[in-house]
Amino acid sequence: MPQITGVYGTPPSDLADVPANAIQFSPLMPGSASLDRQPPASLDGITLLAPPGTIERRYALALALRALKPGASLTALAPNDRGGTRLRKELEVFGLDVAETSKRHHRIAVAARPASLAGIDDAIEAGGPRFDDEIGLWTQPGVFSWDRLDPGTGLLIEHLPDLSGRGADFGCGIGILARAVLATGSVSELTLIDIDRRAVECAQHNLDTPRARFLWTDLREPHPELANLDFVVMNAPFHDAGQEDKGLAQAFVRRAAESLRKGGVCVMVANRHLPYEAVLKPLFKAVTPLIETGGYKIFEARK
Repeated sequence: MPQITGVYGTPPSDLADVPANAIQFSPLMPGSASLDRQPPASLDGITLLAPPGTIERRYALALALRALKPGASLTALAPNDRGGTRLRKELEVFGLDVAETSKRHHRIAVAARPASLAGIDDAIEAGGPRFDDEIGLWTQPGVFSWDRLDPGTGLLIEHLPDLSGRGADFGCGIGILARAVLATGSVSELTLIDIDRRAVECAQHNLDTPRARFLWTDLREPHPELANLDFVVMNAPFHDAGQEDKGLAQAFVRRAAESLRKGGVCVMVANRHLPYEAVLKPLFKAVTPLIETGGYKIFEARK
């Protein structure tokens, strides 16, 4: 009987071998399977590039262990400065006997799933979706600004111009900005888009309205269904896998320009030190700075 294996994220190929037919799991890879929905004791092995956040990492490790058959192999790895030095101890707390190696500034932990596990239910509960009383919304550890209002988003909400018609929220997160946009009845439809499945699912909980549509997708890829929009709003991201990537927000700007009708408007907030004017001006007929304060700047760009 063929073995069923999994891979979580994209472990470097020179650090871990992954079978070609492994099931791809990741909330950050649109179209991949959901490890939280994988049946218990269904995998013969899994290789996991562990997330950097402590709660998120323990959650992913616990889900992986729950999905493994007793005796099946777990390989977990992470950069030393992004949780790698904690991997062995965290797995030992779950009841595993861990063999650890170091290579290329990563820690690589290998263990067999024991018959009985300790503490994985607590780790899964701590890292799973929850209603946060402080922000009054559904959220999940690992999602962008999961337990607080991001200052850039808050500033954009304060200075949103009048919007109407069909629009999109690029990089919607859990839907905080979208709630403000949909507060006006002049917006007939808003498509919320994020590369993080967890964010999209939380946003679906947080926005109970037929005017909201949801897409789990990578905006760096073309999307023909995003066309002739009246407006786009966004808190432009500039990190990818924890590393600063100015090209990511620039790609969002280009996708916004492609998605808007003539006369449509893009309203975006960005960190003040990032040079988006040079990207906006060739793509839009008029670019107007609305405000610059507290390390952020807001632009209104019209096609």
